[in-house]
Amino acid sequence: MTRFWRIFLLLLLTTPMARGADAKAILIHDIKSPFEAGSTRIRVLLPDKMESGKKYPVVYILPVEAKDETRYGDGMLEALKQNLANDCQAIFVEPTFSDLPWYADHPTNPDIRQESYFLKVVIPFIEQRYPAQPNAAGRLLLGFSKSGWGAFSLILRHPDLFGKAAAWDAPLMMDQPGPYGSGPIFGTRENFEAYHVVRLLEQQADHFQSGNRLSLMGYGNFRDEMQKAHALMVKLNIKHEYRDGPARKHEWGSGWLPEAAKWLVNASAEESPTPPHPPATPPPSSPAPATRPPAPASK
Repeated sequence: MTRFWRIFLLLLLTTPMARGADAKAILIHDIKSPFEAGSTRIRVLLPDKMESGKKYPVVYILPVEAKDETRYGDGMLEALKQNLANDCQAIFVEPTFSDLPWYADHPTNPDIRQESYFLKVVIPFIEQRYPAQPNAAGRLLLGFSKSGWGAFSLILRHPDLFGKAAAWDAPLMMDQPGPYGSGPIFGTRENFEAYHVVRLLEQQADHFQSGNRLSLMGYGNFRDEMQKAHALMVKLNIKHEYRDGPARKHEWGSGWLPEAAKWLVNASAEESPTPPHPPATPPPSSPAPATRPPAPASK
């Protein structure tokens, strides 16, 4: 592994954030990495009771806003409110990003390498620190709007790394950089093409023609896009879950999140990619994250 790809993580802080007197807590890890500008966070929600020695699937809640912004609600707080870690018996994880997340690496700006940050920092950190399934079947992607695009682009670009992806109300048919703040992240048309969901569906169709690894969970603002993505996937013989409604508000808390999370976990329990894949961890030459034990949950 070259020096360029070595990962240097600094865990600055670990604090639990509890909801009132509720015993459940969201753990927050502040992270410094070479792929993002400034500090970012990794938020983690665990089931209340975890069996010793058991490995749990991880549902990655992909944010739609930069940093800690919550214009469209808070996916992790919604997961906590809906008791999803317990109901799904899964670990829920949400990373933050310094810039608007489109889950791409900028071609020239080293501070905007969102895909690299997710693959080389977030996943290894979780799988080293928590009892997470270190294989494709245990890595599940969930998002809406631009993070629905991100969920699809990540699994389509890395079909051996992730097991399932669920997108709700996402502009999956977007055919050029620029809309919805995507221009500064993709940088160039050529770079955009490497993440272009339509092109990736066409190129990677053979990876998704058995099993049921992709889900279109409904719509709020982007019904036409979701319908066209469904039609394309049918044409390409890509097996997938498709729900055309009901129409919901374009936010985390409008009711779609529990359905998507439970589909991911239940589908993954029934079907998993074969053969099993190795964990996405740094090679032996890469230093492990510097960590401290999490603080006890506040009362």
